[in-house]
Amino acid sequence: MSPPGRLNELDATSLARLLQRREISAEQVLRACLDRIEAREPTVQAWTHLAPDLALAQARVLDRGAIRGLLHGLPIGVKDLFDTADMPTGYGSPIYSGHQPMADAAVVARCRAAGAIVLGKTVTTEFATFHPGKTHNPRRAGHTPGGSSSGSAAAVADCMVPLAFGTQTAASVIRPAAFCGVVGFKPSYGSSSRAGVKNLSESLDTIGVFGRSVADAALFAEVVTGDARLSLPDETAASPVLRIGLCRTFEWEYADADSVAALEQGTRRLAGAGVMLADCELPAMLSSALQLQIDIMAFEAAANLAAERLNHPTLLSAALITLFDAGIRISPAQHQANLVAAARARIAIDACFDEHDVLIAPSTIGVAPAGIDRSGDPVFCRMWTLLGLPCVHLPFATGANGLPVGLQVIGRFDRDAALLAAARWMHGQLQSDQKR
Repeated sequence: MSPPGRLNELDATSLARLLQRREISAEQVLRACLDRIEAREPTVQAWTHLAPDLALAQARVLDRGAIRGLLHGLPIGVKDLFDTADMPTGYGSPIYSGHQPMADAAVVARCRAAGAIVLGKTVTTEFATFHPGKTHNPRRAGHTPGGSSSGSAAAVADCMVPLAFGTQTAASVIRPAAFCGVVGFKPSYGSSSRAGVKNLSESLDTIGVFGRSVADAALFAEVVTGDARLSLPDETAASPVLRIGLCRTFEWEYADADSVAALEQGTRRLAGAGVMLADCELPAMLSSALQLQIDIMAFEAAANLAAERLNHPTLLSAALITLFDAGIRISPAQHQANLVAAARARIAIDACFDEHDVLIAPSTIGVAPAGIDRSGDPVFCRMWTLLGLPCVHLPFATGANGLPVGLQVIGRFDRDAALLAAARWMHGQLQSDQKR
């Protein structure tokens, strides 16, 4: 059987099905991705390191052997915050130029064992904070792809790879997914091992994934977390009767016309599809969640990057030094009080899910801003990251200038499978509206 054309443009679930049936080979998929990278990387600049020869050798081994697992033969991008035993890892900083780890990060090892092929390392902002790398938005060069998982989101959006890793401490999965127009999934806090991933904030850091569909994200996340509950049922299953809470958040004033229009368009379509839609009023105590996230992140970043801060100050960006200065001003006693307040906030938000199966909210202020010197404002993601809730970005619309925009779907803690199932159905409804 001859393979479908443009294999790099197929989503991960379609590729996985063809690979499992041996209807296409891992080498064919990989070569299609490499051709795309050769054509587009000079413009997009999503990668810090590529290993095509190593990847091709691995693809040939997979094609000769037994099916390894769910990701058999799928090329993936690994954010340059994750250790890789066979590729350098620079954490987005000149301090670690040429640094070669001795072992893979735990989640990278899991993916290789499931048959994934690590094609290379994708660009991250400096230590996954705010100072951007070289990547351009694949939808329009000269615009930011978002951060910190900039290269991963761009590579998936530009069909260089079907899947890629991200991390989120503030907005580093959801925001680049929104700006680049792909699906981004941040699981519940603590759902996967962070061993071998550069630590920024132990109270907030969460490993996430990018794909071109919700099913892609679920497939990848199932391997990353080892949680078989994330396996989505057949799409022919009966449509759910969802109770959706419209949550404008305490930061609604920051949403621009594009973001407001996308949320309104999305709610109209979902209401027309028969969901039970109602406003969600957040507990008043969550009005301080934004500042809590800012303070916890700053304190822990200054502590966790102490070696870099104390020994290599001239190799740090001004933005990172400013973050460190803010963290140093917070006392250990205040940090402990902030952690207590965060724990109480997580208890308070849970009551909202007694009335709503999922919440929808803006992902970003608007579309990707012009310029790559900044990665965009994380204001609409900070609270959800603090609360540790699973979140999915769904792209389905465009702003006035033609760049992608969508909305964020938020689920109950440790109800990631239910969130993904709801998000897949919702995305289908939103995309059908777009095609009309």
